[in-house]
Amino acid sequence: MFGTVLLIIIVLGIGGVIYFEYKSAQKYKKEREEKRKQRKESAPSRVGPVKTVKKEEEPKPKAESKSKSEPKPKPEPVEEKAVVTEEVTAKPEPVIVKEEAEEEVPEKELPACNYPPFDHSRTVESLGLSDEDAKEFVGELISQLDSHLPLIAKEVEAGNFHALEQLTHSVKGSATNLGIGGVADLLTDFNTYLKEGKDVDVVKSYYACLETYTQKLKEQYA
Repeated sequence: MFGTVLLIIIVLGIGGVIYFEYKSAQKYKKEREEKRKQRKESAPSRVGPVKTVKKEEEPKPKAESKSKSEPKPKPEPVEEKAVVTEEVTAKPEPVIVKEEAEEEVPEKELPACNYPPFDHSRTVESLGLSDEDAKEFVGELISQLDSHLPLIAKEVEAGNFHALEQLTHSVKGSATNLGIGGVADLLTDFNTYLKEGKDVDVVKSYYACLETYTQKLKEQYA
């Protein structure tokens, strides 16, 4: 029984100590806050109120009216010193042109192609044919010429003198066996030239003559 009473007394004592400390802490805290508030109220403000000072505007200067515009002074002309540059021009030496004597190029002797009309009387006399039969042989010669002319023209453009010599030789034999003059004499001269001559212009001239005299032969025996 005594122990219980003693325990209650101890508990109450501890509780009283705790309550007393709590109250003391609350009181100390309250006093501290009041002192801090009083200190703020009593302390003078370091920064006073800011006064705004209006800056007086300076009066703008009035634009002076210029009655007359003053002319700007003209710059004095600067005398330019003439610089004389002496140009030394070398005189070209005269060029002596030696006149070379122009060599005269001899003109080519083209075939005249001036033959009499074709005459088939040789066929009549040598073979004893009638005039009508001889004309039939001339017709065959004309056909042979028509077939040979394109071949001859082709070889003239190619410059194949050997082939031209063979073609003209075959048709020359037929023409000279039938008669004289016209294509017979022309083919004889043409074939003779091709055996040694190599001038293209001369060959073309002979070919042009052959076309002309073939046409004349057709008109003669039409």
